[in-house]
Amino acid sequence: MKKTVVVILAAGKSKRMNSEVPKVLHPICGRPMLNYVLDLAEAVKPDKIIVVLGYKYKEVKKLLKPKIKIVIQKKLLGTADAVKRTKALLKDFTGDVLVLYADNPLLRKETIKGLVNYHKENASDATLLTTEVKDPQGYGRVIRDKYASICKVVEEGDANELQKRIKEINTGIICFKAKKLFQVIRSIKLNKRKKEYYLTDTIGLLYQTGALIDSFKLSDPEEALGINSRNELALANKIMQRRINAEIMKKGVNIIDPESTFINYGTKIGRDTTIYPFTVIESNVKIGKRCRIGPFIHLREGTRIQDDVVAGNFLEVVRSQIADKTEAKHFSYLGDCFIGRSVNIGAGTIIANFDGKRKNKTIIKDKAFIGSGTILIAPVKVGRQAITGAGAVVVKKRDVPDRTIVVGVPARPLRRINAEE
Repeated sequence: MKKTVVVILAAGKSKRMNSEVPKVLHPICGRPMLNYVLDLAEAVKPDKIIVVLGYKYKEVKKLLKPKIKIVIQKKLLGTADAVKRTKALLKDFTGDVLVLYADNPLLRKETIKGLVNYHKENASDATLLTTEVKDPQGYGRVIRDKYASICKVVEEGDANELQKRIKEINTGIICFKAKKLFQVIRSIKLNKRKKEYYLTDTIGLLYQTGALIDSFKLSDPEEALGINSRNELALANKIMQRRINAEIMKKGVNIIDPESTFINYGTKIGRDTTIYPFTVIESNVKIGKRCRIGPFIHLREGTRIQDDVVAGNFLEVVRSQIADKTEAKHFSYLGDCFIGRSVNIGAGTIIANFDGKRKNKTIIKDKAFIGSGTILIAPVKVGRQAITGAGAVVVKKRDVPDRTIVVGVPARPLRRINAEE
């Protein structure tokens, strides 16, 4: 979209969340909420993205790409003050400014693109993203004049009893003509109750100048959820998880019970794989086709599972690769390992990957059979078609040769396996 700048307000603290972590860094389905809003900004293909930072801005800055412009709001004096600080970067800009909030991660790209298109097609001076809710408590109310034109926005704390009954709320997302925005923003007065300058006060000021103010109505109020508390963060996680699971199922994955399946953003799962209940899959995990995953399993970051794998009950896997047709059905911990094709991982197998200083690697080659209760102390290798007896402890650097059976504590060779076996 030509001549559009997106301004993302990301300066706030986590005061109501009772956290030292900047609010916009709190994760939703394994991803900082700010990243979802950055995706929204990219979706409208703007000329420029400006992010206004404040509280612990050096931590938040790490998420931003080099091409994104940064403005620092040293004193958190409200949304209008934050936007006003972008003026130096927009002094010659004559297009539209879309204002997004970093704590509104549930908005969909289609919604934001629809808002900007509507704003441009109608040549409005300001277009608010509004919605109607059954319980508008906590939100700013959209006030309309006798002709049903928007004349101002009143925040909850400043609304009278009649205004509080209004169901149409302001989501906070507004698209402005840049020239009109900066003409009126300098006239905004400090809110005496909150000691802040409200961006929504621009609407009343624009109305007084005869500006064209319009609204783009959001059909799903769920998208408008802003995150200011731990309860709202939990609700946002639930909503986003529902979306992620629905998208995965559209791609041909069978999730037995989406309500008890927790899959982080960015996970890739192949077609015809089945995910059983009480499965937790973190970010940066890839699962192949026709696998059976769970129930009661935890796949942590860096896990790669190929096709036709069974990874079952009470299993934890981290930073590991599991090749085709391998089975690990019960009660095991697999960390920092490479497991080949058609390997059997017996119940109770533990890979002891941490020696107190570093995480060490384990390699289990194709068609190996790891007996129940085996402990593999990394770094160690188990050869092709090798077998460990039940309860064996294979100590570090005592590799098991190909086609060899080892037993005992510490594990020792019992015999070689003949080709006919």
